[in-house]
Amino acid sequence: MHESGDMIQLLNSEGERTANPEWDAYLGDVDADMLRQFYRDMFYTRRFDKEATALQRQGQLALWVPLRGQEAAQIGAGRATKPQDYLFPTYREHGVALTRNVDFPQMLRLFRGISNGGWDPRDNNFHMYTMVLAAQVPHATGYAMATKMDEADFSPEKRAADGTAVMAFFGDGASSEGDVHESMVFAASFNAPLVFFCQNNQWAISVPVEVQAKVPISQRAQGYGFPGIRVDGNDVLAVLAVTRWALERARTGQGPTFIEAYTYRMSAHTTADDPTKYRLDSEEASWIDRDPLVRLEKHLRDNGLGDEAFFEDVSRGADEMAHRVRQEAMAFPVPRLEQLFDNVYAGAHPLIQAELKQHLEYEAGFLDRPESDNTDGGAH
Repeated sequence: MHESGDMIQLLNSEGERTANPEWDAYLGDVDADMLRQFYRDMFYTRRFDKEATALQRQGQLALWVPLRGQEAAQIGAGRATKPQDYLFPTYREHGVALTRNVDFPQMLRLFRGISNGGWDPRDNNFHMYTMVLAAQVPHATGYAMATKMDEADFSPEKRAADGTAVMAFFGDGASSEGDVHESMVFAASFNAPLVFFCQNNQWAISVPVEVQAKVPISQRAQGYGFPGIRVDGNDVLAVLAVTRWALERARTGQGPTFIEAYTYRMSAHTTADDPTKYRLDSEEASWIDRDPLVRLEKHLRDNGLGDEAFFEDVSRGADEMAHRVRQEAMAFPVPRLEQLFDNVYAGAHPLIQAELKQHLEYEAGFLDRPESDNTDGGAH
């Protein structure tokens, strides 16, 4: 019904609202309070991203994955979901995590190197970050297939209201991985209640999207027999509407949908990356006017939906949040390295036990060393 080769946009780069009856039908509850909440979500997400980047530069995180420029895609998608929906992120969905009530500091445990995760997915139906490219997509597909079986006896009314939809998030680079294509085969074959959400931020690390995709990525869905749609990923309203439509399709038994959120990564791929080596300053500059946060701010200001006091309050609250994130992250207890051996097998294993014994003997060798011998100031 809604499948189109055109890119869906409801809020242009000047913050002007474009009427579109077909998609406006999915925005009936969006009022001034909700728009202000979207802005706060996006602002907090960007401030968190900035703080985490600073922590990594100061040696407090092993790595960080920035998302600046992709806030509208993530907040719009996340706010479109219902509590019973289950989401599978990659490693960059910090904004989506916010919409699922994952506490920002907990997200830093993984990047601080002291946890394999940081939060319990069962608390908010938001899965662990997946560092292996596209590996979460088959997981999402299997989960969606199982969900369909679990809810097979739901009436159409119950399915529409309480049915579970699943979302798999990935980037344009991951869209070329076999995991994604195999998942689309299975999702189509079993009519799984799954939304494939691709954030096309134009760069797969240093490879531009036009190298791997000669047509819009959303068109790939046609080959698997389900709708694909391209949306302006810097337009939070368009993303919200399109994602609500796709989730409704999933919940009501109409099968999978592929969404391509067309956006731009305004920062590095990770803090280990230097984008100046492969893209021009002029390209980055051409996207500044399409900044999703600035776009929504213009809309709020121009329509009298946000005064100076509101924006000051958001900024102040974001700084307080960032301070809390830093304080809590720095105070995380560091687990003993030997705990790594506890999570390999369910029961004792001779080889693991031998390696643990060797590790403990090695570690004990440092205990009698005078503190003055520690060249790193005593930290080890």
